[in-house]
Amino acid sequence: MSDDNLRKITLTRTGERDYEAENPRGGRLTFGEGQSADFTPVELLLTAIAGCSAIDVDYLTTRLAEPTQFDVAAEAEKLRDHEGNHLGEVRITFTARFPAGPEGDAARTRLPDAVAKSRDRLCTVSRTVQLPTPVDYVIT
Repeated sequence: MSDDNLRKITLTRTGERDYEAENPRGGRLTFGEGQSADFTPVELLLTAIAGCSAIDVDYLTTRLAEPTQFDVAAEAEKLRDHEGNHLGEVRITFTARFPAGPEGDAARTRLPDAVAKSRDRLCTVSRTVQLPTPVDYVIT
């Protein structure tokens, strides 16, 4: 695996069920179990899926017109069944508005295709969730 393809974060426990993640560029994000306003890991997963697709769709539509509104929501039911804890179907909802005129019309026309391309090919996060992806746990 080349350094260009490797993605990595580190986590540090900062308190009882509180953590800080850091990326190689120095970005930091706190999260926890849900006892505070910080995001939970499940909320971060939903954020990652929505955020990844938002970036894809943003690239593909804003080449044509700058949106007047661009919101993305993600939701899923947390399930506990014979397969253990997991999420049910994840729903990503785009609300995008573009200005009147030919450029806005072109962006509106491109929006469904941009969302489909993100879902089916471009978004690394949702594609990883959709595909069978092994997760290896190691203790050092």
